[in-house]
Amino acid sequence: MKESTPEIHKKEAKKSFSFALITISTSRYEKYGNSASPEEAEDLSGKAMEDLLEAAGHKVSFYRLVSDEKTSIIDAVLAALDSSADIIITSGGTGLAPKDITIESVTPLFEKEIPGFGELFRYKSIEDIGTSVILTRAVAGVIKGKAVFCLPGSPNAVKLALSEIIIPEAGHIVRHVRE
Repeated sequence: MKESTPEIHKKEAKKSFSFALITISTSRYEKYGNSASPEEAEDLSGKAMEDLLEAAGHKVSFYRLVSDEKTSIIDAVLAALDSSADIIITSGGTGLAPKDITIESVTPLFEKEIPGFGELFRYKSIEDIGTSVILTRAVAGVIKGKAVFCLPGSPNAVKLALSEIIIPEAGHIVRHVRE
């Protein structure tokens, strides 16, 4: 049987990548400040992402904990873009509360959107959270040749996004954004 184009692209893609993780949480930031790692900040979602990435053979080269403030979020994303990271993942601040401004802060930086990510994430989330999936504003895009994913802050959400979408597609995504 002939391989499909996505299968060929995945096979030819690099297998190990560097990730930047940005956790957005005012309460956690007020308690832990400029933590150097998810463990230091008692960041369960950050730790879950780090563990999944390392188990898949990737590395976390950048970690930042910031408050739900537009300038802090943008500054962290810009710093991650200047780092050695191939892919950037934010968690938190994607809800509907007035303080949830991750999407409003990051999406204006996108040069291209990856709408299929949010669509697939919501589709896969239905099993776990049912119709509450309509509150999920997970998005992804490309900035300066790097894929950026904005995820909800719950550990279950980040586990789903990484294990079922981001990690399996990392090589394919990086290959295309760098063409």
